[in-house]
Amino acid sequence: MNRELQIELGQRFQRLHEGGTFLMPNAWDAGSALLFESAGFEAIGTTSAGIAYALGKADATGALSIDEALEETARIAGAVSVPVNVDAENGYGDSPEAVAECIRRCIDAGAVGAGIEDYTWDPTRPLYDRALAVERIRAAREAADASGVPFVLTARAECYLYGVPDAFAESVARSNLYREAGADLLYTPGVRDRDEVAALVREIDGPMNFVVGKAMADYTLGELGELGIRRVSIGGSLLRATFSFAQRAVAEMKDCGGFTWAADQLGPADFDRLFANRRGG
Repeated sequence: MNRELQIELGQRFQRLHEGGTFLMPNAWDAGSALLFESAGFEAIGTTSAGIAYALGKADATGALSIDEALEETARIAGAVSVPVNVDAENGYGDSPEAVAECIRRCIDAGAVGAGIEDYTWDPTRPLYDRALAVERIRAAREAADASGVPFVLTARAECYLYGVPDAFAESVARSNLYREAGADLLYTPGVRDRDEVAALVREIDGPMNFVVGKAMADYTLGELGELGIRRVSIGGSLLRATFSFAQRAVAEMKDCGGFTWAADQLGPADFDRLFANRRGG
């Protein structure tokens, strides 16, 4: 990507985080990213789960390699004219040096933001020790700053997702440490209760991301804004919903020999219009 364009996209992405609430949907390939851009969204995230599922791989097990994730990121960033944020999982390595290299590679792929988890991929010790987790975020911040590209760093505290005792208190403690280490945005995926969301916003000293999953489908963007959330994402939810539709269509074909699902599809001309404004022609 042209560095001047990437700097401008980075500045735009930073401004989106300065106030208010915005929705950043998550794409798993260039086509889904162009669908979001055509709808008018101002930024797009990637979804590691969506990319993994589209490749026939499991999520949150280390099955998706950094090469696969960033190859798809580069396709997405090369197709759209809005900022792209990478779901960089746990930085694809344990050490701060590995996380720093991951951030450099995200920037080389055209991204202007990334999220780093504190999940180890080891269910017997799900989270990195606090000190190491903080050093990993600090290393990510230093790598991003050294690039010269304005970069939004998101730090994820995975306490709710992986059964950490007293997930609320641990999420607050970790998030505030990550903020001190240089994170621009904090993220506690898995929290569902509205009162708990509001309490996290009060106790965490920095803007927060909220991800809408199956159990949060009754939320609205306006409500999340009232709770104090800065950025809303959808993770792999749309890809999962798409597979749910496909699964029902497959069952109809196999069990009934029916094709009623085929009536609910876009035509070739719709795709021509959708992809007409792809960056680079």
